[in-house]
Amino acid sequence: MPIYEYQCKACGHEFEAIQKISDAPLSDCPSCSKPELKKLVSAAGFRLKGGGWYETDFKGGGKKKNIAGETAPEKKAKEKPKASTEKKKAAS
Repeated sequence: MPIYEYQCKACGHEFEAIQKISDAPLSDCPSCSKPELKKLVSAAGFRLKGGGWYETDFKGGGKKKNIAGETAPEKKAKEKPKASTEKKKAAS
């Protein structure tokens, strides 16, 4: 979700708010309660939620960690089941 910056025209209070893109802009200042908020133009930050987001591997080496700091589970190689010797004899 994007993090937006707001500033109150009345008291000058500045703060950040996490909102959906579809949410209406805030209007009432949390400091002075006047409806004088203005959304500031800035590079919007965002937050990735959940355990499925992993760091990129451009840093090189090491195990990947998700944003919660947990390491990714290691993938185990699948073993092929061994064919029984009876089937081999029957096919000959």
